[in-house]
Amino acid sequence: MDDIESAPRTGRRSPPTERVVQVLDFLVAHRGRRFGLSELARRLDLSKPTCLGILSVLAEAGYLHRDPASKTYGLGPALVAVGRAAQEGYVAGPVARAHLAVLSERYGTTCTASAVVGDRIAVLEVTSPPGVRAGVKVGESYPFAPPVGLMYVLWDGAEALESWLRREPALPVRHDRTRLASVVEECVRTGYLVETLTPVGRQLHTLMAGVADHDLSAELRAALGDLVSSLGERVYLPDGDGESAVHLIAAPTFDAGGHQAMVLTLYVGTTLSSGEIARRGRDLAATAAAITSDVGGRAPVAAAAPGH
Repeated sequence: MDDIESAPRTGRRSPPTERVVQVLDFLVAHRGRRFGLSELARRLDLSKPTCLGILSVLAEAGYLHRDPASKTYGLGPALVAVGRAAQEGYVAGPVARAHLAVLSERYGTTCTASAVVGDRIAVLEVTSPPGVRAGVKVGESYPFAPPVGLMYVLWDGAEALESWLRREPALPVRHDRTRLASVVEECVRTGYLVETLTPVGRQLHTLMAGVADHDLSAELRAALGDLVSSLGERVYLPDGDGESAVHLIAAPTFDAGGHQAMVLTLYVGTTLSSGEIARRGRDLAATAAAITSDVGGRAPVAAAAPGH
C-alpha cells in the first residue's frame, strides 16, 4: 500500500473534508491512471459506501471522470479550470510585487495585493520602501463577509455585490443603501476607493485578522459591532477642495474574464488635499491597469477608463 503523507493541521478539523482531499491527492499522485471503487477504497482505507459517495459527488461536479465501461475513476476536466485559475494567481503575485514596489518607493509607504481565497480575504504581496515598517504581513486573512470585503466586489457588478451583502455578517452591520449606491457610482467612475478609517476602526481590523467569524462569541460580535459604521460610511466621497484624513486607497485588477482578481492598496495614514487624493488614486488605478494587462486580464467596460 502506498503511503499517503498528510501535512500537519491546526485548528478545527473536518474528517469528511479530509477524506475528499485524500481521494484527490491520491489521484493527483497517480495521474494518468484510473482506479475502480474497490481498489480506491482499499488503498485509501475507506469504507466502500464512503468512498462511493465521495467519488460520485466529485464525478458529478466534473472534478473526476468515471469511465462507464470500466467503471474506473480518474481526474476530471473541472480540475483543468481550477489549475488554470491557481496558475494565474501565482503568476499575478510576482507581477504585482514588481509594480507595487515602484509605487511604494514613489510615495514612501506600504502597498499590498490581496484577494478573496475561499471565504477569506488573504494578503498575497506586501511592499515597503527601506525604513518603513509594514503594518500588514503576507498570509494575514480576514473574513469575507460584511462589513469586511466591500472593495473585493465593488467593481465586479451588481450580482457580486448583492451576493456579498447576502453573506452572514462577520459583525452586526447597518445597510445604508443610498450611501452604498453613491459609493459604488463614485468608485466605478474613478477606478479607485478611498477609505477613511479611525484608530478604533484600525483596531477592529487588527482584531479580525486571522479570526474566523464563527470563532467570535455572540457577546464579542455585538461589542465589536458597536464600533462598525454602516456599509460604505468610511469611504471618502469628494465634496469640495478641502482636506480629509485617509487610511488607504484601493484599486482592482481584473482577470481574463473581466472579473475582479486582486485588490491593490496604497496605505496613507495622514491628511491629504482632495487634489493629492485624486493624484494617488489615479496612480494606483494606473498600476492596477498595468498589472491587469501584464497577466492577460481585461477590465470590464464600466471600469475600463479609471478617472474618466
